[in-house]
Amino acid sequence: TPAITKFSSMTNVSKVQSFSNSTGPSPHPQPQTRRPRGFAATAAAAASADNTPAVSSPNASGKAREAGWTVETDGTTYRQSPPPSHTGSFGARPVESPLLKNCAVKECQPSVLRIDESLSPGSLDSMVISERENSRNEKYTSTSPINSVIECLDADQLIQDVHSGMHQNDFTENSYVPVYVMLANGFINNCCQLIDPQGVRQELSHMKSLDVDGVVVECWWGVVEAWSPQKYVWSGYRELFNIIQEFKLKLQVVMAFHEYGGTDSGDVLISLPQWVLEIGKDNQDIFFTDREGRRNTECLSWGIDKERVLKGRTGIEVYFDFMRSFRTEFNDLFTEGLITAIEIGLGPSGELKYPSFSERIGWRYPGIGEFQCYDKYSQQNLRKAAKLRGHSFWARGPDNAGQYNSRPHETGFFCERGDYDSYFGRFFLHWYSQSLIDHADNVLSLASFAFEDTKIIIKVPAVYWWYRTASHAAELTAGYYNPTNQDGYSPVFEVLKKHSVIMKFVCSGLQVSGFENDEALVDPEGLSWQVLNSAWDRGLTVAGVNMLACYDREGYRRVVEMAKPRNDPDHHHFSFFVYQQPSALAQGTICFPELDFFIKCMHGKKSKAITVAQKLSQWVVRQSIAKKVASLYLLLPSM
Repeated sequence: TPAITKFSSMTNVSKVQSFSNSTGPSPHPQPQTRRPRGFAATAAAAASADNTPAVSSPNASGKAREAGWTVETDGTTYRQSPPPSHTGSFGARPVESPLLKNCAVKECQPSVLRIDESLSPGSLDSMVISERENSRNEKYTSTSPINSVIECLDADQLIQDVHSGMHQNDFTENSYVPVYVMLANGFINNCCQLIDPQGVRQELSHMKSLDVDGVVVECWWGVVEAWSPQKYVWSGYRELFNIIQEFKLKLQVVMAFHEYGGTDSGDVLISLPQWVLEIGKDNQDIFFTDREGRRNTECLSWGIDKERVLKGRTGIEVYFDFMRSFRTEFNDLFTEGLITAIEIGLGPSGELKYPSFSERIGWRYPGIGEFQCYDKYSQQNLRKAAKLRGHSFWARGPDNAGQYNSRPHETGFFCERGDYDSYFGRFFLHWYSQSLIDHADNVLSLASFAFEDTKIIIKVPAVYWWYRTASHAAELTAGYYNPTNQDGYSPVFEVLKKHSVIMKFVCSGLQVSGFENDEALVDPEGLSWQVLNSAWDRGLTVAGVNMLACYDREGYRRVVEMAKPRNDPDHHHFSFFVYQQPSALAQGTICFPELDFFIKCMHGKKSKAITVAQKLSQWVVRQSIAKKVASLYLLLPSM
């Protein structure tokens, strides 16, 4: 499911209590011993496991396996244990690290061919001749594993597979797409103290071993301005950035104005600032609200962007003051070029969307979600818009839009020919999506001023379930007015273009099952095609970030093809890609050879697998031809 989980560390940080039961924790808790996190946690898990060699997947079968060879599910064939000194290994750069041992967790193996790379075409020919003579002397009774494999492989099919693989991977030869890795949360505690410098160095060391270009760090509003308005504490981030500078990695920083944590985040919870939650106790309308009056404390309602309800400041003034403080505090790092870009969080999960899919409130995939416009400030704006339109009775939300887990056909609003396309429906959806656009415009206007001459990034979600319905219900509740008769992304991208920002799109890379395709009418590829082409058509710079899932090679391949469209005559490609590590609950599931292969593809480095596969195919074909010629030769005396 695409219930998008958020990655966090395996730490013992005390949770900051949520809005509903906040008791005003002490601003000076003592640091505690921390367990490893991120890549380092994966490495530690692998190092603590038994040293029993990983068992190959049971997919290898048939005559080739009986002959002592391994046949991968994708057709890749190689010997079980070739001598290390004569083996060319590719798909993952050899790294002296326990990380690679972890592949056994998911029974994932790099799709690797192994063959003596010193073999030239001439040496391959000599091998064929030698094999032919051996065959003649032994009257075709050789039990060589090579011969056994040749007998069970169709040479034409192998050539076809190799050429197909070359075509599928030719994108690895083109443009270089930098890869950044999101640093694990938990290195900075809720008092903005760096609590595990050694763990940071281990994490960055693993990143360097994977040849990544840089790191992404989230700076949390709820940590830096936690206790008092305009009292910013940056000390922990200063220490963290100094360590990153030691490793000569580029740095992107996220201005995170949302809540982080929950059931999928281990034991880390980062709330909004405590002083904001205190205001919310007396004025709950500062939070997004659904039709039933349930408040969502993930982020502030956009209805207060211009309302002075935060100790005399508006919502966008609070965001601007935070950004300006960061820019002033780390001016030296901007000047030195360490910080290369700033991402501005504009909604839940840092994405430009309404919090319509809150698992805490009860949403489960593939529910359509609910509209989030029932706080009093948003309702005031709706009444103004309805009055301006001349229909004051339209100042309401739809009463037949279902609940969080409804399906479109179960509602009168989202069903085929439903009210979403009525006069009222079009008015309401336009107002709802325009509020999202206005929020982005307001915040980006001030962000451009705070971070002048610095690249600014905005993250756009991938709401792909119910995409193959007429209403696109899930996109509508998320704030994108994108039914089949509307283009809901162009107006958003016009604003992003106005501020010259980079659009970072969430790439699923997931294989959609037949059941999911039928049950939720999903179309991640169709959505990606629309979003990316709409952005490129408007001249936007585009980047990507993965959903929080552990991909296999096929998933990585889909992401690479999205980042570097093979048939694009204009040669569009991502300006960079951010890899988010799996959540804490999935810690230990990263297959590092596959991740290393993915990074090589994004960097445009041709995989040795293709070159060696070519050698193998040529050799197999020559073996097959030589055996046929030899058999005819032996038959000549009897003719």
